[in-house]
Amino acid sequence: MTTPPSPVQATLTDMFSQSSTVLTRPGPQTFELFERRGGTRQAFLYVLLAALVSAVIAAIFAPFHADTTVIGQFITRLILIPLQFAVFTGAVYLIGKHLFRGTGTYPEVAYSFALFFVPLSILGTVLGIIPILGWLVGILISAAMIFYGFLAVGSSMNLHDATKAAVTLILSGIAYWAVGGLLLGLVLAPFTR
Repeated sequence: MTTPPSPVQATLTDMFSQSSTVLTRPGPQTFELFERRGGTRQAFLYVLLAALVSAVIAAIFAPFHADTTVIGQFITRLILIPLQFAVFTGAVYLIGKHLFRGTGTYPEVAYSFALFFVPLSILGTVLGIIPILGWLVGILISAAMIFYGFLAVGSSMNLHDATKAAVTLILSGIAYWAVGGLLLGLVLAPFTR
């Protein structure tokens, strides 16, 4: 009797390599190639890395902003970035599955999104500290997130109709802003009193 093969569980090195491939060869086939190489645990560990980078940079630059604290910036970013990622990818999964009958799984969605989210968010954080470039970098990173997000939705949820993938992404964005705004208010409330 043979045991079924265990799923491949990606290491951070694997994820950096896969991210590089996703960013340089964007397409549904690339996401399909990697979507089962990791799962929810790997996706959130990778996102936590991006949160840590953002938290450290925000904490370092907090003294230059009047209404922020080093500890406040550090803790809120460590909490909010993974939480926001969970809300958005959860919305993608639920909307894609229930509204458009997508056949992907949440681990596939989370892992696919983490592969582009982490490097782009780290790049945005690092370049965003440059005063003149900050807003331009924000716009470019947002546009890239939308582009890669569209590809990831179609691939991870197996939505091969571009309209269904686009509507899933748009509705997930709306859900993200609604739920994210509520969560942001709850998380930041202790630091704004």
